[in-house]
Amino acid sequence: MTTFTINGQAQSFDGDPETPLLWYLRDVAGLTGTKFGCGMALCGACTVHLDGTAIRSCQTRMGDIEGRQVTTIEGLSPDGTHPVQEAWRDLNVAQCGYCQVGQIMQAASLLNETPQPSDADIDAAMSGNICRCGTYPRIRAAIKRAAGGA
Repeated sequence: MTTFTINGQAQSFDGDPETPLLWYLRDVAGLTGTKFGCGMALCGACTVHLDGTAIRSCQTRMGDIEGRQVTTIEGLSPDGTHPVQEAWRDLNVAQCGYCQVGQIMQAASLLNETPQPSDADIDAAMSGNICRCGTYPRIRAAIKRAAGGA
């Protein structure tokens, strides 16, 4: 049995330890904010935080999260007032919106690690998150706004 925490709530899982965290989040916990994109950790749509660091939930196995803390978009700020979420809304970052949860979670992790990121820091941190609509300039501007720089 794997025991862990999601968004501050104790959880346990007695299924196959090879099950991807993404499927637990969506199918068992009912937290559907985290999206399936590519299934190979290449697009970033499934990004969540594991102990405060951005990870790809499609490739993180349930057996690897024993005793750890998972935060999804639903737990980042239940009322949507995290600075990254506010900046995203203020600057109308989303176009189709599918990738934006992963983008927000990656950006929040970046700002936790680097509160005043440079353009190079933003590019490096966000390079694994793909936006098919091409909202990258708005994503960068929102990260800067959330950091208090714009």
